[in-house]
Amino acid sequence: MARRRHSKRRRGRGGFGLLYKLLSVLLICTAIIVAMTLFFRVDNIVITGQHRYTAEEIQAASGVELGSNMYLLNKYEAARGIVSQLPYIEDVRVNRKLPDTLLIEVHESGRPFALVQEGSTWLISSNGKIVEQLPEEAAGQYGLISGCQLLAPSVGTQLALATEYASQQSSLLALLEALNSAGLTENVDGIRLDELSYLKMDYIGRFTVWIAYGADYEWELKKLTQTLENDKIQSNMTGTIDLRLESDRVFLMQNVR
Repeated sequence: MARRRHSKRRRGRGGFGLLYKLLSVLLICTAIIVAMTLFFRVDNIVITGQHRYTAEEIQAASGVELGSNMYLLNKYEAARGIVSQLPYIEDVRVNRKLPDTLLIEVHESGRPFALVQEGSTWLISSNGKIVEQLPEEAAGQYGLISGCQLLAPSVGTQLALATEYASQQSSLLALLEALNSAGLTENVDGIRLDELSYLKMDYIGRFTVWIAYGADYEWELKKLTQTLENDKIQSNMTGTIDLRLESDRVFLMQNVR
């Protein structure tokens, strides 16, 4: 009998000990949450990388307000808000800097291309996003994409070509990305998609470049750059550069004046 009573007392103390540990853990967690809520607030928002938009516009798009809790805010949601509301911004990084600073680094798209349709100029970034709608007469300020038609264009959405130009769309997007990566966007006067088997790129005001659809555009642009750096290419020379050959050779057809 004595053993049974002793065993019951031990089980009772064991149950109380477990409850005590659970309460202790709960109190510690509560204390941590209260401390984070009280002490880790956003008192400073530092925004870098912007050129087209003001810091105030970017902060407003993020949805983050001064006094917000550093750890309860969703930094990924803040980044999505910035990208969706400010079309020229391509990438956003949001980081916390304790104890009270939120760092927002943005990357804006470079010079866009223009596509004229139904009286409007639609500006398209190097990652294929429609970033702005302007009057038709504004198109002359940008490299012009022609020979295709946009499908239901809207600012902030990705470029989508009409069904009959579906095969050209992937090549156009790949070329835009390659031009941006190579830093050659400013050299392009226009991209024409009117041919079914290859695209034409008007380059540096002097050359028309023929490139096959579905090509390795990074490599093709390297070939183009190397060709134009050749000592045989004079500064007054114009013509057509054919990059469609299967080998690494480039065919230049010079205009005769």
